[in-house]
Amino acid sequence: MTFQHLLDGAEVLSSTGNADVTGVEYDSRRVKPGCLFVAMRGESSDGNRFIDQAIQSGAAAVVTDSLEQKARAGVAWAVVAHGRRALARVSENFYKRPAERIAVTGITGTNGKSTTAFLIESILSAGGRKSALIGTIEYHVAGKVYPAPHTTPEALELARLFNEALGLGASDAVMEVSSHALAQQRVYGVPFDVAVFTNLTRDHLDYHKTMDEYFAAKRVLFEGCGTDAPRAAVTNLDDDYGAKVAEFSRKRSSMLTYGWQSGDFHAENVDITPRGTRFDLITPREKVAVFSPLIGRVNVYNILAAAAACFARGCDSQAMARGIEALTHVPGRFERVDCGQPFTVVVDYAHTDDALRNLTALAREFVARGGSGARVLTVFGCGGDRDRAKRPLMGEAAGRGSDFVVLTSDNPRSEDPCAIMNDALVGLQKTGVAYSVEVDRRKAISLAIGEARPGDIVLLAGKGHEKVQVTREGSHPFDDVEVARETLRALGFEGAPARAAENPA
Repeated sequence: MTFQHLLDGAEVLSSTGNADVTGVEYDSRRVKPGCLFVAMRGESSDGNRFIDQAIQSGAAAVVTDSLEQKARAGVAWAVVAHGRRALARVSENFYKRPAERIAVTGITGTNGKSTTAFLIESILSAGGRKSALIGTIEYHVAGKVYPAPHTTPEALELARLFNEALGLGASDAVMEVSSHALAQQRVYGVPFDVAVFTNLTRDHLDYHKTMDEYFAAKRVLFEGCGTDAPRAAVTNLDDDYGAKVAEFSRKRSSMLTYGWQSGDFHAENVDITPRGTRFDLITPREKVAVFSPLIGRVNVYNILAAAAACFARGCDSQAMARGIEALTHVPGRFERVDCGQPFTVVVDYAHTDDALRNLTALAREFVARGGSGARVLTVFGCGGDRDRAKRPLMGEAAGRGSDFVVLTSDNPRSEDPCAIMNDALVGLQKTGVAYSVEVDRRKAISLAIGEARPGDIVLLAGKGHEKVQVTREGSHPFDDVEVARETLRALGFEGAPARAAENPA
């Protein structure tokens, strides 16, 4: 493909040359002879520093967002107004615009994105459709599973995934769309068919600074990411920001709403037990009896969001019911670790105060059914390089929802883990709950499990599906599920696989 053809729609300020291009890269370390190298400024680095390195590796063409860079001899050259938007256009052109040939459903919000995405994928599969799933936990491409380095990948990886999915016969793609990705325009040019809003609670204010700025980033999905607004918009009426999305989107998209008791999709006769959740799903057309192995009020909301999105994609009620029942668990989302012990151990990704409140409330419902005296024991930490103001809120949420708390490190990154824990301790101490402080997460998990009595539930919150812990020294292998399993075995419990296949039963 020629350089000039790839530049179509890339907001080019100037260009020279028309080399044949055999690949596209924005990481100079991956450049091979014949590649086009997109040099763009990022959040923490500037790809323009590596232009000469890319040329030495054989780059035939360069796209730069720096007016200060001078064209290099023998290399096709273009200067663009916006590096990430140019990367998106070039990537889409190279792969023959796959985002325009696959129906994309995007999900944004603070909590519930991953579970909603997995539910949508399951319903689409039950309806006989192949799909791609792109999100926090992992990427799925028509049955293939890949690790997920980012919730929402850069435009180049996204185009590659869409292209691969189309080649394998997929008609749909389901993706979590983070606020960072929207603010950084990583999904620029993707014509979303359906956009879903779950909720908005305090998070990522280290990046967005204010809740208004955070919401503005989320709203971009419903405005259109360099495209028209989505054909259909789905939003949660029980969330204040979700109601704002509904008001904003009514004139731009076909609107579908959901909520516990109101909205186009809502629930009746809800029965939540440790074995699963049953309710009547009310749709604009009919009432559908559904059962899900997932438990808790939060998952009723996730199911409603997924059902509405799949309705917008033309799925019938039978596919909804089958797909909802078929999803037995989501990795790191209320995931049980079972080695035959007489108490429950659960790993969950809860990493905001709202998510911790939801998690401990669900755990409280769970132990209440087991008789008097059962307790909720919670292990949690607050990540580094984040909004410090949310840490006391997380401490208070954990304390108010638990009978015993172990405060530990999560992903302290570049900060002192003890300073991070002290921030959370302010909120924790307000609740008067019994607690212990242990900076070593492995020891903290061992402490909480060692305190558990028959009927208790131990919550390991904050990391969920993550397989590493990020500290000032770098990334280290660390999996809450495996650490919990090792601890249980050390206590003499055996008899279950490394990762449970179901939620608590």
